[in-house]
Amino acid sequence: MNGTYLKGVITLMMTKEDVLREANEKGVKFIRLQFTDIFGILKNLAITIEQLEKALDGEIMFDGSSIEGFVRIEESDMYLRPDPNTFVVFPWRPGDGAVARLICDVYHPDGTPFSGCPRSTLRKALKEAADLGYTMFVGPELEFFLFHVDSEGRPTTITHDKAGYFDLTPIDLGENARRDMVLNLEQMGYEIEASHHEVAPGQHEIDFKYSDALDMADKMVTFRFVVRTIAQRHGLHATFMPKPIFGINGSGMHVNQSLFKNGKNAFYDPENEMGLSKIAYNYIAGLMKHSRSFTAVTNPTVNSYKRLVPGYEAPCYIAWSGRNRSPLIRIPAKRGASTRVELRSPDPSCNPYLALAVQLKAGLAGIKNNLTPPPAVDLNIFAMNDSQRKELGISSLPGDLAEALEELGRDDVIKEALGEHIMNRFIEAKQKEYDNFRIAVHQWEIDNYLETY
Repeated sequence: MNGTYLKGVITLMMTKEDVLREANEKGVKFIRLQFTDIFGILKNLAITIEQLEKALDGEIMFDGSSIEGFVRIEESDMYLRPDPNTFVVFPWRPGDGAVARLICDVYHPDGTPFSGCPRSTLRKALKEAADLGYTMFVGPELEFFLFHVDSEGRPTTITHDKAGYFDLTPIDLGENARRDMVLNLEQMGYEIEASHHEVAPGQHEIDFKYSDALDMADKMVTFRFVVRTIAQRHGLHATFMPKPIFGINGSGMHVNQSLFKNGKNAFYDPENEMGLSKIAYNYIAGLMKHSRSFTAVTNPTVNSYKRLVPGYEAPCYIAWSGRNRSPLIRIPAKRGASTRVELRSPDPSCNPYLALAVQLKAGLAGIKNNLTPPPAVDLNIFAMNDSQRKELGISSLPGDLAEALEELGRDDVIKEALGEHIMNRFIEAKQKEYDNFRIAVHQWEIDNYLETY
């Protein structure tokens, strides 16, 4: 992530009256009430401007039984409570009859938060941090691919260019689409720090300024929606699938994170050799201890584990360093208010609310239990053999989704972060996903076995 962490972020708190006034001033006709299912897939209920006040009062109801991982049909009535701070007008829509959105928390009819709401799950983890005096700040780096579509508009895996890291036009044919994405994101309140072509052909990255964790999770969900929408308007398909093409780098979502306390970065200690506080070391140790368990959440698809292999810059070994990029955790060079921990394993197919919740919970567990990380590994782990890694005590992340789910089911800290409802439904659905993959016959098998046997 580019840019600098400051001592705090000025957040403009919107009220119901602010939203109503702004919607009227900007000619809004339709409002999308948005939320995610437990897998991070964005859902919305569209209402007209005449229903906005009712929505802001939390009186809009929907059928929760139709949403993956929510509730059974006999308990389907759910209510949406919009967060006024998330009100924004979509800049690509016409001025006459403009469309806006509000991100919502999901509630039961009795007024209690729904335990299957991912946004509420993150709120719970943030409250635990707040009770200890901490505020979590996050700066993600989301990568994505841009592909051609076929004559019927369906996505292909044919890349739109053959460019590489930091290349530009005329090689980077996606530059116009990426520029349009940046302009639209800026109009929606994002402060864009950098955008560039990534290592693989057709791969891109747009970095935006850090913020508090809840606001950032909202921004991450919205970012994926905006990128895909703008790509479509340029005749391209944007995908956040971690590894769409064999033999080239996959897409990651490095998560830069820090804790602030009393307006100061709790990870910084100028007296320490590395400039890291005891709290920072505790946090690193917590991430490392629980990394095999939360990987099912930060890397939630069968395809995620095609990226987490040696040879393509993605971290698959559990270690940390202040220098190189081969370990799971890196400490970027900036210190002072910019001191942060970069977790490099997550990918952009995850549910941002759940992914941040489990990372925070793991780090807080490290603080509460006064955990100490092993020594930093400043050598290239990818160049080591198994015996060298074993000698240094370096273990690996799960090799596939099934292994990750087993680890998740054994870790009480991460299970508590998700809550029983999401935990049970997440594992059930993901186990079914893995089973469907396991019994499917893939093209590789046809190519290697059909004629031989």
